[in-house]
Amino acid sequence: MMNNENLILLDAAEAARRLSKVRACMSADGIGSALIRDFANIYYLTGRVFDGYVCIDMEREPKYFVRRPMHLCGENVVSISKPENMAEHIITDDAFALELDTLSYSAVQRLCRAFGIVSARNVSGALRRARSVKTPEEVATMREDGVKHVHVYSLVPKLYRDGMTDVELQVEIERVSRLEGGLGQFRIAGDSMELFMGNVLAGENADAPSPYDFAMGGAGADPSLPVGADGTVIRPGMSVMVDMNGNFNGYMTDMTRTFALGSLPQKALDAHQASIDICRVLEKMAAPGVEAKVLYEEAHRIAVERGLEQYFMGHRQHAGFIGHGVGIQVNELPVISPRSRDILQEGNVIALEPKFVIPGTGAVGIENTYVLTAGEGLKSLTNAPEQIIYFAE
Repeated sequence: MMNNENLILLDAAEAARRLSKVRACMSADGIGSALIRDFANIYYLTGRVFDGYVCIDMEREPKYFVRRPMHLCGENVVSISKPENMAEHIITDDAFALELDTLSYSAVQRLCRAFGIVSARNVSGALRRARSVKTPEEVATMREDGVKHVHVYSLVPKLYRDGMTDVELQVEIERVSRLEGGLGQFRIAGDSMELFMGNVLAGENADAPSPYDFAMGGAGADPSLPVGADGTVIRPGMSVMVDMNGNFNGYMTDMTRTFALGSLPQKALDAHQASIDICRVLEKMAAPGVEAKVLYEEAHRIAVERGLEQYFMGHRQHAGFIGHGVGIQVNELPVISPRSRDILQEGNVIALEPKFVIPGTGAVGIENTYVLTAGEGLKSLTNAPEQIIYFAE
């Protein structure tokens, strides 16, 4: 028989900091109370994932409604077998909210019936904004993740074997990552995002358009998951872009490095250097209060200036962004895009990925995960070598 276990795994001070941020964002949206169901948000508030709900309002301590696992306990923890069990514990009014971005229509209707209300406000945006500004503890966790992520990438050249396919190389990277403690889970927000542990793109496959909103596509191994490695044999003159997930502790770092077999054409080398240079410029430009779209505009300007615009963020299909927030999910706020309304804040953790696709060669460029500081711009959490790394022939 399993012993009872305290539901809240976060340090009390850290849990209070996160709750305070969520309440501030809820208040800004005119939300008085909210019921939280999404696993990423539950993890943010408690330090664990469970099947159930967290109820937050502006005055009382949160209530935790748990369906599974049943052994969890603690102050304000209520065991439930169905959503209707929560009705007697929750007071709703016109300012009550649900996560309308992630709950199904049926789930929303059932909860509204259970609480005797016609509709609810949407708390999803408030939660995304709260999570976009990391606490010092979150940054420290992501820094640890980055160290392990860098170590895995340092092993990639040793994993290559002559005649290997991109799928085989990705499997070896996944294996090493798991043995180093990688959790394997790749949490992504949005209804059109699917991927397993990351992306390895060899040669022309990097130019294959994908239906997913990733910076780079790839045809994938099957039409049921049309993204990433497709079985291309790695040959001389090809670039191999490795964009694998770093998730060793519930928080993710996002990093891309470019590898190659044999020499690459000068255009590919120039584009790769442009990616590095763009990152150097944006690292200094970024500061609290800066509009996110300004970073995109500068990256695009550099690409145009160097005659690389047609290859920037894709070739046959272009991505509409060069960066994004990262944390519990790999695509958080802020978004670094030309139409972004986000304003950078101290504590944002941002992945910058100004990449290029060169026809006949493949994808080149880098991606780093950074934390935004008040006085030193963007500081990298993924400090791996950035120049193209060549496999031994």
